[in-house]
Parts: sequence; structure tokens; C-alpha cells
Amino acid sequence: MNMLFASFMFIGLFAVSIAHLMWAFGRTWPIRDEKLLAQTVVGFKDIERMPPRLASLAVAVATFTAGCFALALADHDSGGWQLNLAGLLFAAVFLARGIIGYTPWWAALTPEPNFRLNDRRVYSPLCLFLGIGFLILIYLRLT
Repeated sequence: MNMLFASFMFIGLFAVSIAHLMWAFGRTWPIRDEKLLAQTVVGFKDIERMPPRLASLAVAVATFTAGCFALALADHDSGGWQLNLAGLLFAAVFLARGIIGYTPWWAALTPEPNFRLNDRRVYSPLCLFLGIGFLILIYLRLT
């Protein structure tokens, strides 16, 4: 059961990582226009361009790393308490991002309509799913 959770989490995180990696290399997939892409995936008020490529690369590496940690958490015999602690850290980060996505503060900070729609339907729910997934993987390791 734990490998099933970890696999689904890895697939989601790997997809996010690949998208950010493409943006780090200057691609505007899946939207050809950089301004519309920035409005859709970043969402800050009056955004005209994507964030620096190095930032996208950092997110690509971080999400891929999180996916690898999810797979590692599926193995009961590896990592010890340090791996559990790292899993709790990942859970906290993803849960925080997922919850913040539904706050009025975040809506005011990221008012672009395309982002708001995607954040409510995809970005925040995915973060909540990932955060809960990390907690489930830790629970399954401890039981």
C-alpha cells in the first residue's frame, strides 16, 4: 500500500519537476506566450515575465528530491528517524502551501484570474494531497 501512495506522489512531483525544468531552460510549455504562462502559473499582480530561470531550476530540483524522498519513505527498513523527520518537513511544506492557497491573503497576492482558477482546482489540492501523502507514508512506516 505504501508503494502505491509513494508512486502516485512521485508521478505528480516528477511532472511538476519536468515542467519547471523546461521553464528553467526558457521553454514556455504548455503556453506559447510567456506573459500568459506567468499569469497562469505564477499569478502575482501585473506579472509580465516568468521568474528567473534559476528559480525554476531550484523548484525542479526540490520537487524531484521530494519525489525521491516519497519513494524512500515507502521502504520500511531505510533511513531511520532522519528520513521520517525529512518526510514531516516535506509534509509541512506541502500542507502549508495547500492551505495558504485558499486564504484571502494569497488571493490578494496572486489575483491573476487564470492562476486563481488553477490554484483552486489544481495547485492547492495537489499540495494538500502531497502533504497528506507524506503523512500517510510516515504513518505506514511507523506501524
